[in-house]
Amino acid sequence: MRARKKKHGAERIAACAHLLIQDPTVLREDPQAPFAEKQELHLEIGCGKGNFACGMAAKHPDVNFIAMECVADVACIALEKAEAAKDTRPDNLRFLIGNAENLTEWFPAHSVDCLYLNFSDPWPKARHAKRRLTYRAFLEKYKTVLKKGGILRFKTDNAGLFDFSLEEFEAMGLPMTDLTRDLHSSPQNEGNVMTEYERAWSEKGFPIHAVTVHF
Repeated sequence: MRARKKKHGAERIAACAHLLIQDPTVLREDPQAPFAEKQELHLEIGCGKGNFACGMAAKHPDVNFIAMECVADVACIALEKAEAAKDTRPDNLRFLIGNAENLTEWFPAHSVDCLYLNFSDPWPKARHAKRRLTYRAFLEKYKTVLKKGGILRFKTDNAGLFDFSLEEFEAMGLPMTDLTRDLHSSPQNEGNVMTEYERAWSEKGFPIHAVTVHF
């Protein structure tokens, strides 16, 4: 579903400018530059309205988080959510408005410890397979930016996308652990931080598929 245009979106984003990486090319020199402390660096691609990013940042003060979203009007909501919680969480979260296609232009090789894909667009038509964020061309980008031994954590409610993704991971020779087709009923749910989408769909009884991929 297309996000509704936010009234005064540009002004609202500007009001949260201190949380936004406005020039992502600065990350090439030092991806830790936006943060006061150099810590593990985790990256979420497609952060949506920011519930997961804000929750993870609060839960893990010893990790720096960058939450990427390609739709500015959606990122606006995430930024405002993070801004509203600034007095109750550590200063370890920054946002980036951009596309995953540009990952290797912005992040140095082997600079990210962990990458999250949460409820990515399934692009269900076969001719759009190359747009899926678990397509092998994207996996090559992740392999470049992730540190040796880095991991990708993937969650989706879409069984078709999950099956496609498992095939792509296997084709790339990437080991997988913690695979479950019902996350919320599995041991892997311990410590799980839900996205807005995840909470809504799981409350309707839809199972959540998840897997950890090792690079």
